[in-house]
Amino acid sequence: MSRVVILYGPPGSGKGTQAELLVRKYDFIHFDSGRYIESLVHSKEAAKDPILMRERKNFDTGILCTPEWVLKVTRDEAIRVAKSGFNLVFSGAPRTLFEAFGDHKTKGLFDSLEKHFGKENVSIILFTAGENVSIFRNSNRKVCSVCGLPLLESARASHCGLCGGSMRTRTLDKPEIIKDRLVQYRTRTFPIIKELKKRGYQIKTIKAEKLPFEIFKSVERNLKLG
Repeated sequence: MSRVVILYGPPGSGKGTQAELLVRKYDFIHFDSGRYIESLVHSKEAAKDPILMRERKNFDTGILCTPEWVLKVTRDEAIRVAKSGFNLVFSGAPRTLFEAFGDHKTKGLFDSLEKHFGKENVSIILFTAGENVSIFRNSNRKVCSVCGLPLLESARASHCGLCGGSMRTRTLDKPEIIKDRLVQYRTRTFPIIKELKKRGYQIKTIKAEKLPFEIFKSVERNLKLG
């Protein structure tokens, strides 16, 4: 049976990078909810859709998008991947208690993951990194406008080394917005970890201040890959 890996951690802790390494080495499908939502709210269609316009305002100011809306798009994608038989990795999602566990009327993402993948096939890794690391990494990086590959600005490359796309700075990566995102992470996302422990999940913690390849070795070891 296919499996799901959920990578948690503050902004700049390398969740996206580690997810992409799982994609490249172990054929996971990476559902980057941040990139997916960014593509939706910045699409041409968004200008004609009041819901997407609302979510764009949230997204561009560092506020988490409306949980009900995010839950729907992430749950639909997870079910689609489950039916295809592929392994799935999330980088930072679900981001709120509602998205993760729902309420008395709505099932959360974890309910869907347990149903379609099996609880025993859902793994959670928590990356830890100091606030200064988060701010430095995010405010000093660019991402490819085509494939989303991140690159530290110190590399001074104007085009992506993987696909040749032009590099850009994300609206989310301004220092003042990163600080807001850190607050959002601590108050709205991190409580998910406590609830997951109550539900019997084993949370694997990895310090994320080393080089990506060193962190990936820890990821492989914790997921018993290779």
